Amino acid sequence: MDLYSDIAKRIEHSYLKPDATYKKIEDLCREAVENNFYGVCVNPFFVKFAKDLLKKTDLKVITVVGFPLGANKLKTKLIEASSAINDGADELDIVWNIGVFKSKDYSYVEEELKTIIYYTQNVTHKIIVETAYLSQEEKEKAVQIVINSGAEFIKTSTGFAPEGAKLSDIRLFREKAKGKIKIKAAGGIRDFDTAVSMIKAGADRIGTSHGVEIIKGTR
Repeated sequence: MDLYSDIAKRIEHSYLKPDATYKKIEDLCREAVENNFYGVCVNPFFVKFAKDLLKKTDLKVITVVGFPLGANKLKTKLIEASSAINDGADELDIVWNIGVFKSKDYSYVEEELKTIIYYTQNVTHKIIVETAYLSQEEKEKAVQIVINSGAEFIKTSTGFAPEGAKLSDIRLFREKAKGKIKIKAAGGIRDFDTAVSMIKAGADRIGTSHGVEIIKGTR
């Protein structure tokens, strides 16, 4: 697989900003098709719309749960996740409860994730741990909790925190995960060189609203 194809198939072309319109989601889906991206990541309201636009393609529709703070109650997250699947979501990027994790109530965080995953089987789950708010020790703990939860991916960021993906965090996740979970780098990835660096560091997927700019850098 050439460099263009390899990077393109790792990109989840995203638009999660508050000003998303039908037109912007149409453009997002068109760009994803034109550039052979892995899929699109949209807010829950637009899942069905995006799924309909992409129904003749093999692109995945990804959406978020508990976004962007993770502070919703479990019941709310379950309803949101189930609704997204009913609308056609293939993958869920779930924001864990950051404040509860920071409070060291690890058992609650892990059980919340396990419950959501149990009731939403047959889709891929990525857990957004929001690295900007975590210490080194907490990042290591985060990897273990995500592994224990049964999720397939750990994801760095929502894009709404002070910092996004950092190479040091990707390397740490790869080291601590030992192949048990995959890694999605997201937040602040805007160009080809940064995307390549993230992949070399261990990222399996790239979440970005700058997919087109990244791909232009390969040509």
